[in-house]
Amino acid sequence: MIFFDGEIYENDMCDKLLAHFEDRICDTLGNCRLSAKQVMLAAEKISTDIENGAFDDMLSALDVENVSYYKQLILACLSRENLEYRLKTELGDSDGFIGSPNGITPKIKIRTKPLGVLFHIAAGNADGLPVMSVAEGLLAGNINILKLPSADKGLSIRIIKRLCKYEPLLSRYIYVFDTPSSDVRTIQTLADFADGIVVWGGTEAVKAVRSLAPPGVKLIEWGHKLGFCYISDYANHTDEFSALAGHIASTKQLLCSSCQTVFIDTDDKTELTLFCEMFLPYLEAAVAKHRNTSIGTRARDTLISYSARLEQAIGIRQISPDVFYGKNCSLIIKDDFELELSPMMCNVLVKRLPRKNIMRTLRNAKGFLQTAGLICDKTDRTELTDLLLCAGVTRVTQAGNMSAYFFGDPTTENIRYPDTQEKSISNRMIRLRKQIYEKTRFTAQHYSSRLIACLRYSSDNYSSLPDKNNRKRFLYACRHSKPDIRPEILPR
Repeated sequence: MIFFDGEIYENDMCDKLLAHFEDRICDTLGNCRLSAKQVMLAAEKISTDIENGAFDDMLSALDVENVSYYKQLILACLSRENLEYRLKTELGDSDGFIGSPNGITPKIKIRTKPLGVLFHIAAGNADGLPVMSVAEGLLAGNINILKLPSADKGLSIRIIKRLCKYEPLLSRYIYVFDTPSSDVRTIQTLADFADGIVVWGGTEAVKAVRSLAPPGVKLIEWGHKLGFCYISDYANHTDEFSALAGHIASTKQLLCSSCQTVFIDTDDKTELTLFCEMFLPYLEAAVAKHRNTSIGTRARDTLISYSARLEQAIGIRQISPDVFYGKNCSLIIKDDFELELSPMMCNVLVKRLPRKNIMRTLRNAKGFLQTAGLICDKTDRTELTDLLLCAGVTRVTQAGNMSAYFFGDPTTENIRYPDTQEKSISNRMIRLRKQIYEKTRFTAQHYSSRLIACLRYSSDNYSSLPDKNNRKRFLYACRHSKPDIRPEILPR
């Protein structure tokens, strides 16, 4: 199916619709203005519809294990309160021209403008992700072209169609194509319309899209990432172990934020055995609680688990013999320090990682780091949090909150701390998402934002209203894999 200009078309209409697509884009960019308020009002109505069961039939058809959890996720991502919070924290309080701080360069003022056209290539491992990606582009005022994942099965188009019903102007800002990844010609055509390409998926998917991106088009990558749990003290942490096991069982280790490896702060391998003996009952209980009721899903999980065991038996998968098997789960001890992808489906790697080796080990995986769940003594939390962040981890959470969603961001997890001292760390991370700056100060800042990657910066050399003949445009994008990546400023 194709969603184009507010209407549904069959895929055989694709070439005909695209023939005059550029004219449609130019007309919208030149004559229409989309406000964040319009987007938020429509999104709020959609979230209410989902909460009231409007899409329950499709969620069930998609084999969503926990419909209530999905509804909570949508509410978190699309509620007006959270969308307003995102705009404020990422873009500041003003949408007008802003002068330099302290009047250092009084003749320069800047403001944000939409990047233009975003081409979203969504992944199918998280239900609703395509809609979330488009919502971010809409908040920044962009036209959005969405390539659906094969696993979507029509849910995104249905939600987007209703979104446009609540705000008809959005039909000029959202275009959806159910184009298979094998149709390279059509994907290339769609990419040629874009000012920025937002790609979700694994390493190979990102590489493939990078090769299709036209010169000058900004590639905004949300590729494969790895999460892990770091345990420095596992005495008297019953609640945290139960929460970690629940996280592993509920996500099946399929998300970028899921725990793939449990690192223990020790040089002694026998400590790994003691931990596995202690933790396995927690994992078994969580798996039993979160086990999918779908026969097909249970069969898939079983096949994956047994395939991993067969690969181990015949030597394809290099794994240590120290495996603790539980019912529908396992803990696998490996005698190295490396962060890697686990067999998944509640088959967790357990490794040593003394804190003295954290920096060296995590730096080796710097391109794939995301979330760290931290279990430790309260007195060590600040030190270990700072160490993990400096090593390249983008989020540090309590172990059970590794995949909790943060203020409408489909990949950003809550940073939850039990005391005021640790809340200060959370506040410090939030402050990384700065407001708009005068150019010289802006280039010196560090960000971890996604929404601002969908914007361009306009500057003017005069303190009065902008003169079109003297306007320069800048665009930048920040990768979410690192919180301290320097924005890239490019002339346009």
